[in-house]
Amino acid sequence: MQETEQMLQFLRRRLKAQGITQKDLALKLNVSEASVKRMFASPRVTLERLAEVTALAGMTIAELAQETAQLSEKLPQLSEQQEREVVADLKLLLVAVCVLNHWTMTDILARYQLSEPEVILALTRLDRIGLIDLLPGNRVRLKVARDFRWLPNGPIQTFFRERAEHDYLAAPFPPGQYVFTQGMLSDAARQRVTRLLEKVRQEFAEQHRASLQQPLEERHGTGLLLALREWEPSAFSALRRPV
Repeated sequence: MQETEQMLQFLRRRLKAQGITQKDLALKLNVSEASVKRMFASPRVTLERLAEVTALAGMTIAELAQETAQLSEKLPQLSEQQEREVVADLKLLLVAVCVLNHWTMTDILARYQLSEPEVILALTRLDRIGLIDLLPGNRVRLKVARDFRWLPNGPIQTFFRERAEHDYLAAPFPPGQYVFTQGMLSDAARQRVTRLLEKVRQEFAEQHRASLQQPLEERHGTGLLLALREWEPSAFSALRRPV
């Protein structure tokens, strides 16, 4: 049952990334939208129906089984020590970010001032760390889970916060793509907003995966910063009355 459920959830995410809604799927399968919702909510689905949905997602049953089997073997995070090793070498960090964005070695060499031996050495180290499998021909297979993320407040997040966050925020943002708001929330309200932020992060990840189908020249490095914490500007805090 768990295996079928994993397959259905993988298909649901893949279809969503391809822009196929449950309504679209219902029309293609000639069933009601409610039937589609029940199918994804329950692991009880016939092999024939599973094959139909898999084909609509552009896969075979064998490819689906392989993808879902690999999910349970992939890394959700690196250890703190592994992150420290990656972030200690700027070139290694650069190559790590590139391969996580599905760049080939040819792509990296064309874009950055790195030599082929330097890139191969970085790929070899990332293979040893466990982030990738380095295959013949210097091809790369990622070993990270779909929801892979850096450690919260770990070495790599700290690096970007200290050295890249100012750079990211310094340039002007396109209209509608920078939102800052402030208010006073209860603990329950803050928890609800936190859950919404996680949904936005997941949607960003889905669109990243969907965009991987496009050529590299049609994809653009994009940063999404989500932040929420109890906060008062220090200029205001300085004017507080002593307690």
